[in-house]
Amino acid sequence: MKLILNIAAYLFVSLDGLPELRAKTLDECNSRNLKGTILLTGEGINMFLASKPEELRGFVDWLRLDPHFNPLTTKESWSDEQPFKKMLFKLKNEIIRMNHPTLRPEEGRANFISPKKLQEWLDRGTDDLGRPVVMVDTRNAFEVEYGTFENALLFNIEKFTEFPAAISAHKDELVDKTLVSFCTGGIRCEKSGLYMREIGMQHSYQLEGGILKYFEEVGSPPYQGSCFVFDEREALEPSLDSIPAEHSIRKNPHYFH
Repeated sequence: MKLILNIAAYLFVSLDGLPELRAKTLDECNSRNLKGTILLTGEGINMFLASKPEELRGFVDWLRLDPHFNPLTTKESWSDEQPFKKMLFKLKNEIIRMNHPTLRPEEGRANFISPKKLQEWLDRGTDDLGRPVVMVDTRNAFEVEYGTFENALLFNIEKFTEFPAAISAHKDELVDKTLVSFCTGGIRCEKSGLYMREIGMQHSYQLEGGILKYFEEVGSPPYQGSCFVFDEREALEPSLDSIPAEHSIRKNPHYFH
């Protein structure tokens, strides 16, 4: 029986008083012996945390007492051991950097599609109106090495700030397609989905909850391989178990502890 609960969560919401908010939230994390990473910005929060389930769920319940964070949802997985070495709590300018400050997901999200509805589309090959469906991988190249959706559009980018130029270069050839952008947990797609709409890609969606939610609700097909995660587990199988050690391809400079 796996004893350590892992959560991934994010929420775009306008925040102020960040130093004070960081201090009291970090105190709560430390009092519950949580480990992982929290990014706090004026546009919201992003978290990867692990601990005993009662402590971690208790922290999420505490955080939701603040009306700003009441809508927060989490994606859960389990591990035999603590996958983080320490508790990091950083103040940043953006949850995920894209260098397009006019895109503000807290003011309105892009269209999204649930994992099970996406499975229906992919099984059929078209959306409900008969348009071909193209999966758009917004992740960096080293993440894609671990796995991606079959026949996904890949850009071989090194950082997310390169995504706007990459997708714009394909705009004309995708005009009659339905696009579904995806990433690990959904956070990058909050901005990529808005950007695609901004440049005129009207038939575009984001995968709700990202690959991890798809694993949780659907499984693997037609996803091939595993999903890189930013902790000691390295990557998760569609079962949400860690990849076996013999399948490790940890060799990129972007991996961090």
